[in-house]
Parts: sequence; C-alpha cells; structure tokens
Amino acid sequence: MDSGRASDRWRAGIAIDPSHAILVGGTAGGTTVTVSRMPRPLAALRRRLTDLLRPALRPRGGGLAPRPGAATPRKGGTAAYGSYPGDATTLPDMTYAGDDDGTVDPGEVVWTWVPYEEDHSQGKDRPVLVIGREGPWLIALQLTSQDHDRDAAQERRAGRLWVDIGTGPWDGRGRPSEVRVNRLIRIDPRAVRREGAVLPRPTYEAVVTAVRAAHRRG
Repeated sequence: MDSGRASDRWRAGIAIDPSHAILVGGTAGGTTVTVSRMPRPLAALRRRLTDLLRPALRPRGGGLAPRPGAATPRKGGTAAYGSYPGDATTLPDMTYAGDDDGTVDPGEVVWTWVPYEEDHSQGKDRPVLVIGREGPWLIALQLTSQDHDRDAAQERRAGRLWVDIGTGPWDGRGRPSEVRVNRLIRIDPRAVRREGAVLPRPTYEAVVTAVRAAHRRG
C-alpha cells in the first residue's frame, strides 16, 4: 500500500493505533478496509496522520452535549443586547395581552434560557411567564413543575414565593406548575425559542396580584 492511498483512506475515517503502528479496520466510501501492521517506511506517515487528525476525533464543542435540564454555561452572553444585567427591581406594566398573534406579550408562557439567581453565568432552559417589558427586555417569572406546597415554609425562609397556575401545554407531561412571584427575570426577546401557551386571564390576574404583594413586602 503506498503512502498516498494510506492517507486517503485514513482521511476517510479509518483509525490508527499509534502505539503499534496498526491501521485498524474501518470504512472508506462505503467499503470496509482492514490493514495489518504497516511497513516501517510508513511509520513516519502514521505519526503525522495521527497528529493531523487527532482534533477531528474530539467531540464538537469540546465535549458531550449537556443532558436535558442540566445547567449550562452562558455562551457569548445571555442576550443579543449584551451580558445579563441582573434581575429587574421595579414592576413593569403588567396589563394582560395574551394572544396567539406570534409576538410575545404579557400573559404568555414561552421557553428560554434562564440564569440562576445565585450565578448568572449559568442557567437552564425552562418555561417562563411573561408579565411585561422594561426597555428592550421582557420581564418574566420562572415556572417549575416541582410541588412547593409541601415545603412552602422552607421556600419562604429561602426567599422564594410560589403560586399555583395549574397545567398547560408548556409541560409535555401534563404536570401542574407553579410560578415564582418574587423574582423578576430579564429576558432578551430574541432568546425566546418557542411559545408554550397563553395563560387564562383569571389565572394571570391572580399571579399579578401575588407579584404585587410580594413586591410590597420587599
């Protein structure tokens, strides 16, 4: 086998065991090829090819994709407007405007990347309830399918207040959801990837009442 053909086949995806100078069987153009120990003149070629193609053997992105729901680091900022500036501290106009016109309005549940409260450089994809706007930002409340009724006192001590909103198409398993009413998250509208649902107006108004009460308490 000449060096040119060895290089072509290697580039096609046949792997080399560099410790034994063996070209291991693989596929090239749909044809299975198996070659035993290479002659000594090809040893230098083997080392060169191993060095050249080692980066191609690594997973793209430098590692495995994160599992669903796992914390993921921020990549180039959470928003097209720049890095996350922190949670909002004042209440927006929370007038209900939920509909299915294709724009994101107060009263709608959407999916986006939400930074953790304690570390804005990390977060997770989750549904949020949009309640208003602040300049270029959407203001939203995070949803969870965890039942905090059983640990409500513990959650209050930790500074987290939740209100039940029932079930909706934002949860594919049909689980009841709760919304946190005392954290106002800024969301870049360009980071919203899909619309989850329009919350019924009575449910939304109950959430707004709880948000106002939580804001008064500080």
